[in-house]
Amino acid sequence: MQKVLIYQIEMAHSGKQPLLQAGQDMDSDLDKDDNSEIILHASTRDTSRIIPGQTRDKYYLTYFSFYLLGIVVITPWSFFVTANDYWMYKFRDVNTNVSSFMNEKQTNLQVEFTSFLNVAASVPTLLFLILNIYLIKRVSLSARVLTVMIIMLFLFIMTVFFVTMNTDKWQEEFFVLTMVTMIVLNGCSAILSGSIFGIVGNFSAIYITAVNSGQSLGGIFAAIAEIISLAIGASSTHAAFVYFIIGSATIFLGIISYILMVNTIFFKYNIRVKSLEDYSDSSSSQFIKDVDYSLIFRKIWTIGVTCFMVLFTTTCVSPGVTVLVESEGKGHSKWSDIFFVPVINYLLFNVSDYIGRLSAGRFTKPKNLIVLVVLSFSRLIFVPLLLLCNAQPRHHLDVVFSRDYEFIIILALFALTNGYLVNAAVIKAPQLVEQHETEVALCIISVFIGFGMAFGSLSGYLIVKLL
Repeated sequence: MQKVLIYQIEMAHSGKQPLLQAGQDMDSDLDKDDNSEIILHASTRDTSRIIPGQTRDKYYLTYFSFYLLGIVVITPWSFFVTANDYWMYKFRDVNTNVSSFMNEKQTNLQVEFTSFLNVAASVPTLLFLILNIYLIKRVSLSARVLTVMIIMLFLFIMTVFFVTMNTDKWQEEFFVLTMVTMIVLNGCSAILSGSIFGIVGNFSAIYITAVNSGQSLGGIFAAIAEIISLAIGASSTHAAFVYFIIGSATIFLGIISYILMVNTIFFKYNIRVKSLEDYSDSSSSQFIKDVDYSLIFRKIWTIGVTCFMVLFTTTCVSPGVTVLVESEGKGHSKWSDIFFVPVINYLLFNVSDYIGRLSAGRFTKPKNLIVLVVLSFSRLIFVPLLLLCNAQPRHHLDVVFSRDYEFIIILALFALTNGYLVNAAVIKAPQLVEQHETEVALCIISVFIGFGMAFGSLSGYLIVKLL
């Protein structure tokens, strides 16, 4: 017999404390609900009552699970794009000396790989984010989340297998296979992202910040893994093997943490409508509120435009252009030849982005939504600034910012504003809609983000040709 549990919960989203707080501040935020009463409506004859004192996030399991799920969402992209040396090795000119392939003239596959990867990640993300809106009421949350994470785990294990294979005789086929793998991975990641963003809106703002910050933290972990492997002298294939294994382990832990999280009383308490199987029970229909998509769109369009512009600007040049920027001292030191790209382009970018997201959780400014939109458009200035850095090879534009410190400053500000504006916008979204509209609202915001990434990556492929 199907059993549907409906929680009639109306939680206020005042938005006055969207802080990523620790210790006592976080405890006080979670304790607000201790005296709240939950009425459990069941489609069977069984009824029960959740004990108010048990509605705390015990051991912060839900908080850290959302953090980990945020990391899992970005794992396919961050681990694939950070493994730059590995892909450069796979698509090198096989007739050159293997030990010096990074110093040789790049092949067409090497030059275009990151841009193609960006498109393969962004376009399916958009399509699957749109699909997720229609899956909300048709496929249960757990079925969506667990299915896509299992597929992601399988594809990462398959990628580990290909690391050990010699693909020199079928580079073009392997290139296509890699792009197909990236398309499927990011399609799954999009459904996971849309699902997680949809439900996290039912929690306080610190949980939204946890998901957003987790995405930056995933990029940081991937960058650190690559830097360590380079520091110990591991070959590009050995390094790739290690951090694709780490990526697989991260996804596996995400599966376990999700299963634990959804079975906690705190999680069930915060989900206003929780369906274990489907919404077909007529006795429960009175508790399910219909939503007007057009009305929700009118409420959150400024948030959507902000997210679109921020992600569009970022994916225009990162990593397609930024990964091509070379150190001013290339050819003279290990820093310039080996560590410059992973440390600056990946680690610095993700750390700055992470700081921006944390800052947005602590300082809820600007409060005026139009100001957010204006700031998101102002980031377009970073596109020409980064194009004028020392990205190679180039055929049309002159290099204006040839010094390393100039590129570092521009990239750090670029990433910082990306993280701040995205998280500031997403935090405000639940405050603009009714409680029962939260899930759909955040899914729509995810679609705006997907549109920004898709159009940005397509534009980025063309921008690389301008160099």
